[in-house]
Amino acid sequence: MSLLTMVLSASLAASPGACVDRLCQPELLAPVAQKVSAQQPVHIMMIGDSLTAGDALSHGWRQALDSVYGSSGRGVVDGARPYNGYLTWGIDAQSSEGWRFNGIFGKHWQGIGSPAVGLSGYSKSATAADEWMTLEVEDARYTFDRFILCGQAGPYSGSVMVTMGGQNSIIPFHSDTPGPICREVRSPQRAGTVMMRTLEDKLVTINSMGTFRSTGGGVTLTNLGVPGSQLSHANRKDGSTVSAELRAYRPDMLVVAFGTNEGFNMSLRPAGYEANLRRHIRSLQLQTPANVPIMLIGPPNALTRNQKIAFAGEVSPVGCETGLLVPGHLRHVNAIQRRVAQEMGVAFWDWGMAMGGPCAMFQWRAAGLAHLDAIHFRKEGGQRLGAILAADLRGVFRRVPAPMQAPANDTGVQIIR
Repeated sequence: MSLLTMVLSASLAASPGACVDRLCQPELLAPVAQKVSAQQPVHIMMIGDSLTAGDALSHGWRQALDSVYGSSGRGVVDGARPYNGYLTWGIDAQSSEGWRFNGIFGKHWQGIGSPAVGLSGYSKSATAADEWMTLEVEDARYTFDRFILCGQAGPYSGSVMVTMGGQNSIIPFHSDTPGPICREVRSPQRAGTVMMRTLEDKLVTINSMGTFRSTGGGVTLTNLGVPGSQLSHANRKDGSTVSAELRAYRPDMLVVAFGTNEGFNMSLRPAGYEANLRRHIRSLQLQTPANVPIMLIGPPNALTRNQKIAFAGEVSPVGCETGLLVPGHLRHVNAIQRRVAQEMGVAFWDWGMAMGGPCAMFQWRAAGLAHLDAIHFRKEGGQRLGAILAADLRGVFRRVPAPMQAPANDTGVQIIR
């Protein structure tokens, strides 16, 4: 029995029959497999912290899915660049300089009374004409014919023009009643770029935007993360905005990937974390159709030299090579997520177990698959992790037929710019 299995078995001793495998409750993902089997476009939405924002695991998973099932678009993005190092592999996001940000965590958190924030964890507001945002695909696999824009309407709000596929569409944000608004623009041909531009010197607040394909099957994998955030910060998202975005983007599967920052939090109270996790899952279950499955992704193995972090919540922390230690609360978070997933009817995937166990980060970092901070992953590490996750889910999708989508380098794909 491995050290990790012994730790999990001890942590879950109070839950008879609890799953200690890398992937638990995979049968709950059957609705996604059914859509893939029917060659319908599938949208997977992943929400988390910097490990999700960095798009390492998610992009590796996206590439693995693309290679088998094809792509149905790049999915939802913030729409601007809310922080230095913002990554959107597969599509380039740019904007003018007149946007002001609000976020659920960090320097952009403006507090109560600030513009409402939704799924992406950020809002972007402008008050002048000719402020713009653009998306441009970096790979023909992510060309699109559907563009969805979500923001905040109100009595003093202006309008925006969306240019896509050589066509202009005006979206007014004016409304006598303030609240979230989502609008969709379609193109008769696949496009490679889309621009949104404000038309008046009036307030426009954007929460998110997304690019999709309406036909041809394939999978879209959205990654929405806020660096440094914990699950508790997600409580700062506006419920009505999140509901409106979920209705507009219609994810077929939700993936929740918080936990690393909680593991490094010396003041974490496991009981409070568990209660908040249950509330968050229940809220997502209530805001989405009953057949939309949810999967929790446990935190990856991560290491620290800070003994206070390592001993937090643990009598004897796990020691690895050259003085590196596993944060004490990281194992609490993993065990709680496993138990909650089982009891609330959601799937669970153990990121740390996929890496190889409690001290695996030492080897991943030495191999150049993770950064020197022993927390975040390089692109190559994400590719390996994404392939592991895709392989673990392959049994759920085993009835999927061969893809019908043209390969990414097919010169017959028309990109409209």
